[in-house]
Amino acid sequence: MPRGDGRLSHDLDPQRPGPQDACGVFGVWAPGEEVAKLTYFGLYALQHRGQEAAGIAVSDGSGVVVYKDLGLVAQVFDEPTLASLRGHLAIGHTRYSTTGGSTWENAQPTIRANTAGTTIALAHNGNLVNTAELARDAVERGMDSDGSTSDTALVTTLLASRPDLSVEAAALEVLPTLRGAFSFVFMDETTLYAARDAYGVRPLVLGRLERGWVVASETAALDIVGASVVREIEPGELIAIDEHGLRSARFAAPEPKGCLFEYVYIARPDTTIAGRNIHSARVTIGRQLAREHPVAADLVIPVPESGTPAAIGYAEESGITYGAGLMKNPYVGRTFIQPSQTLRQLGIRLKLNPLRENVRGKRVVVVDDSIVRGNTQRAIVRMLREAGALEVHVRISSPPVNWPCFYGIDFATRAELLANGLDNEGIRRSIGADSLGYVSLAGLIAATEQPKTRLCRACFDGEYPIELPAGNLIGKHVLEGVDRRVAGAGGEEVGPGGATSRGPGGQSFASSSTGGDVSSHA
Repeated sequence: MPRGDGRLSHDLDPQRPGPQDACGVFGVWAPGEEVAKLTYFGLYALQHRGQEAAGIAVSDGSGVVVYKDLGLVAQVFDEPTLASLRGHLAIGHTRYSTTGGSTWENAQPTIRANTAGTTIALAHNGNLVNTAELARDAVERGMDSDGSTSDTALVTTLLASRPDLSVEAAALEVLPTLRGAFSFVFMDETTLYAARDAYGVRPLVLGRLERGWVVASETAALDIVGASVVREIEPGELIAIDEHGLRSARFAAPEPKGCLFEYVYIARPDTTIAGRNIHSARVTIGRQLAREHPVAADLVIPVPESGTPAAIGYAEESGITYGAGLMKNPYVGRTFIQPSQTLRQLGIRLKLNPLRENVRGKRVVVVDDSIVRGNTQRAIVRMLREAGALEVHVRISSPPVNWPCFYGIDFATRAELLANGLDNEGIRRSIGADSLGYVSLAGLIAATEQPKTRLCRACFDGEYPIELPAGNLIGKHVLEGVDRRVAGAGGEEVGPGGATSRGPGGQSFASSSTGGDVSSHA
């Protein structure tokens, strides 16, 4: 059936999207609870982190079942589906593709059964940078592809390739071989696992329920299911939760480098990272922006909703009135009807419209979180001028984005990044603003209340904390050339351990059984 494009708040111009969010992961171990529904609402809270696909895996102790599909969480799951997913532990995922294209085969959780009769399901937030090297290792071990081309499926395969070990022991062997950013939640029939790379690039938190435990990408997802925050999963830590309780092991020495862009753009405002509330951090960034780039103006407006906290801070610090100047269609991105050529030429007007009475005759400061290609800001400046604004001053609550991210955010290529080829004045002229100001990197870091040494700033300063491979052995489609034996539309794919996948448009079932090679039939 036709589905909406799945793009929520950020992509005002679908032809030229901004930075695409990292994925969201959620896991719960809670006997006696409706774990599939808890996972659904946890994913609902994490929908902003990925809108291409969603999936949930559950276990009742005897077998693992996965249901996944392309689309938003509310599109993929309904009440009957969730009611059929019974068990005492579950994991879930909401995806934006960073390695592997946006296909049903690459939706998560990925699933694999080993020859010992254990089934492993895994969900991943982040991006590995040694995927090609790991793929070679998998081939040398004689492991077949299951039709997917994601680094997540590759990790699941590597975990399943050690049937002589427990899943926990296999993880302690595999995790140290992974290079890049990863926050994993995974499971077998009886146990929930969570692991975070040694740099802790992507967030992952542990919560407590009255009758169980929860792990999630953000504290906001714990709030929505009524879990109390216990702590962050530490960089380089593997935790396991089962009937015997929670246990922790280290697979790498921690070298914290949390993603600075989480504070600017990715995380929900009601999330807390490293003890810092994101909304408060963004208001502080706006205050710093006003100190660094003051201007005489009549009105401060945000680009909704991404620029709102920083605009509040800018207005508070500058003393300029804060108000609404741009209205966004709350159902942005939900239609699958393509606009006509006439409407397409209107660009972001389909999704954003100026409040003419508010901006007419005013000197306006418009606050946004980032400039990537500049298309959105260019269109907004033009709209505000056409609506009667006397002056339009653009303020950005992050430094210029000069470098791509290889750790879980899909920016434009470096050649497409506006700041890569132009200085500040060139960017101002490009977007047509009367003035342009970015917050300084030092000002942004100060707002996080984290030391510079504990933050990944690569997209701003080009200093990549995790070594990148030479040549072209990196990128979203690094595994796309691998031969894939995929059933035709509506067919089935029979994987190791008899795991059966139905789709697109459907579900993936797996249960423990004897191992076998990947095969397919129409």
